[in-house]
Amino acid sequence: MQEVQNYIQTNQQRFLDELLDFLRIPSISADTKYKGDVLKAAEWLSAELTRIGMEGVEIVPTKGHPIVYAEKQVDPSYPTILIYGHYDVQPPDPLDLWHSPPFEPVIKNEKIYARGACDDKGQLYMHVKAVESMIATGEMPCNVKVMFEGEEEVGSENLGHFLKSYKDRLSADVILVSDTSIIANDVPSITTGLRGLSYVEVEVTGPNIDLHSGVYGGAVGNPANILCTMIASLHDENRHITIPGFYDDVEIVSDEERKQMNMAPFNEEEYKKDLDVKDLMGEKGYTTLERTSIRPTMEVNGIWGGYIGEGAKTVLPSKASAKISMRLVPNQDPDKITKLFSDHFKSIAPPSVKVKVTPHHGGQPAVTPTDTIEYQAASKAMEKSFGKAPLPQRSGGSIPIVALFEQVLGVKTVLLGFGLDSDAIHSPNEHYGLFNFYKGIETIPYYFMYYAEMKKS
Repeated sequence: MQEVQNYIQTNQQRFLDELLDFLRIPSISADTKYKGDVLKAAEWLSAELTRIGMEGVEIVPTKGHPIVYAEKQVDPSYPTILIYGHYDVQPPDPLDLWHSPPFEPVIKNEKIYARGACDDKGQLYMHVKAVESMIATGEMPCNVKVMFEGEEEVGSENLGHFLKSYKDRLSADVILVSDTSIIANDVPSITTGLRGLSYVEVEVTGPNIDLHSGVYGGAVGNPANILCTMIASLHDENRHITIPGFYDDVEIVSDEERKQMNMAPFNEEEYKKDLDVKDLMGEKGYTTLERTSIRPTMEVNGIWGGYIGEGAKTVLPSKASAKISMRLVPNQDPDKITKLFSDHFKSIAPPSVKVKVTPHHGGQPAVTPTDTIEYQAASKAMEKSFGKAPLPQRSGGSIPIVALFEQVLGVKTVLLGFGLDSDAIHSPNEHYGLFNFYKGIETIPYYFMYYAEMKKS
């Protein structure tokens, strides 16, 4: 692997310049105005995969945004690694909070600032450059396939159909994903658990038009006030979710696992300082690390209604709406939770309003075992590049397709991410460290090497 590492060192600046070009494409999957840009990103990626020597490169259309597929078959006796990533990004709003334009990447303090820098273009591109380095030096110990989608940020709605249609072509021994984080640059870790997701939009409607708040205020139910009251009732004084049946299937984590989880480096004062908050809030009886990984949550992601323009307009709004996400833990089913939420939310509405609940997307939680050679190869690869063994860590985020991969392809996923929780993904000023970008490119070939060795033995 020394030639591979030498190649990586020699080409670091070019790798970075290419990533910056990739980041300039505003591939926002949630906004139809950017459909052409999402396709442009797929075409850019396809051209790059062709250039580095991948075979069978194809932009596969779906009912939404396309999937980019490619492969490199070195030897049929070698194990096959399937790499997954996504080239679509979150909307950059609110734009006025960015220090620099989100699609004009800049490098400050050894970090790349741009939308998608960490989630997931930067991490996806580590794999492209690692594969290039192995192909260019003739040191490719595994067959490789790549599958990069353009709809992860909107729920991967068409990925299931693609997996079923391409099932034989996608056959592999393991799936490798870099869309997660490490604890710190000097504390490597591997994500072993992901929370599931139920995402809904609620709409509360009162009068058939906006009303004058002086003439009608105090006589007619205000949908904005009522929505706030309903949302507030979803937690009790201990931040416990009040929906009947919500906790019925929640996995009970052992005291020993909770103890190990809380051994991870964590400074609560620094955490609060980084977020500029005076105190933390969460479910009583659990630590911050537990609240963000092994416990389910419910959060309002957006809320609106009435007049929000400049100056004053005294109206009693006809409608008020909110987007709400629920992060789920093992054994919780997103469809069941969505129904429990919908039934409960409608039941607590007063007769003065009508309530509509619209499910958006969701996903199953997932847990990755640590006693497999797939995981052990990742651990050895990180130990080689970081100089210390990584810690297993459950994540608070969701990657719904991990459970889908196992269901359709029958293959386990290794979550070999290199981001940091402080990278502001989904937020203004998203960034990704140069250290992390290069460390990922360095580590991935070691994973190929160790996995090939362990599969032979």
